[in-house]
Amino acid sequence: MRAGLNEQTVKRLLAPAAGNRITYFAGATIQGAKAPRGFGVRVTAAGARAFVLNYRHRGREHRLTIGAWPDWSVLKAVREARVLRQRIDRGENPLLDRAPPPATKTVSAVLDEFVARYVRNKEKPLRSANEIESAFDRLVKPRIGKLGVYELRRSHIAEMTDWIEDNAGPVIADKCRNSTRRALSWYAERDDQFNLTAAFVRVKPRANKQERARTRVLTDDEIRTIWPVLDQSGTLGALLKMLLLTAQRRDEVAHMRHSEIDADGVWMIPAERYKTKRPNFVPLSQAALALVQAQVKISDCDLVFPSRAKTPYSGFANSKAALDRAVLAAMKMKSDAKSASLPNWTLHDLRRTAKTLMVRAGVRPDISERVLGHVIAGVEGTYDRHSYIDEKRDALEKLAATIERILNPLPSNVETLGGRRAKAQA
Repeated sequence: MRAGLNEQTVKRLLAPAAGNRITYFAGATIQGAKAPRGFGVRVTAAGARAFVLNYRHRGREHRLTIGAWPDWSVLKAVREARVLRQRIDRGENPLLDRAPPPATKTVSAVLDEFVARYVRNKEKPLRSANEIESAFDRLVKPRIGKLGVYELRRSHIAEMTDWIEDNAGPVIADKCRNSTRRALSWYAERDDQFNLTAAFVRVKPRANKQERARTRVLTDDEIRTIWPVLDQSGTLGALLKMLLLTAQRRDEVAHMRHSEIDADGVWMIPAERYKTKRPNFVPLSQAALALVQAQVKISDCDLVFPSRAKTPYSGFANSKAALDRAVLAAMKMKSDAKSASLPNWTLHDLRRTAKTLMVRAGVRPDISERVLGHVIAGVEGTYDRHSYIDEKRDALEKLAATIERILNPLPSNVETLGGRRAKAQA
């Protein structure tokens, strides 16, 4: 028998190492309401708490779950227990009167439904669909997928997020938690009995985006090492070359179509496929156009970089892993050292590298930003409606020329005219 009973009492109950433990509070009072005999709080090993009532009916012992805490307050649970106790004393069995519980969906089933109906919506799929589905399959489902949605509690989400942070870093942990919350929030609109607040509370992000922003840029030596490997990597290799030559994003290039390139060599990326929701016009350099023309065209397929199924190239994770192995082998052969290390680079680093190379080539920052398709802030972005096609074409030609000089540097005894002028002015 416990003398005091309140919200803090329930919160402080210790979780068992395994299974569950029930602490009984018969006779305890809260705001004048006295807990009846058999009233207790069950705590699971995962930290979930629920109010229960033990009673005997016709010689058999029964246990009825009143409701989960904190969805049920202590006062509300005690009052419900008193009503149930009166029914039991009259010879009734409350368990027999209860409607059967709703069929419980697992978290995995909810995530799959969310992906099918929202993430990969046929009319308007999310641009990050592959990333979200992969994170669910690799990181979320193995930790909480088998739980029923009504069993899911904040402690489960916290344990999952801790595990992801330890194994994949805080940035991925934040993304997985946010995606899972979006999925369950979407499901909560479709199930009146599901309580989202039982599983999620407002917490601070684990990663500081500004502090952890990626700054990786490929060096000239790394470009010279990777480029020949791309020559031997088929469609993936050509696609990655186009990433560097155009400074565009991976999925934008993967969905590139011949019909989007006009007679002047300007590639128009439609607004519905672009991150800013505005079309982006990319005047392809001669090197980029040659790359497009070199791709084998498949009948009845307009894609520049198609898969075997005539769909946009995908499966980047496995393809990138195979490419990394090939790059590592090339590095070892080049250095003739078994200790050669693989540069930690991602496909998005190519976009950042292209921006850096344009700066090196003397391209104005505002022009390179327009090449990347970034929205120009302030009054200039609002009122300046010039297309900048010529300026962007010049920037991309300079980018291609810089890449060519990196791949085929001049002999040490040869000096460029620009370099000579720079020395003369110094």
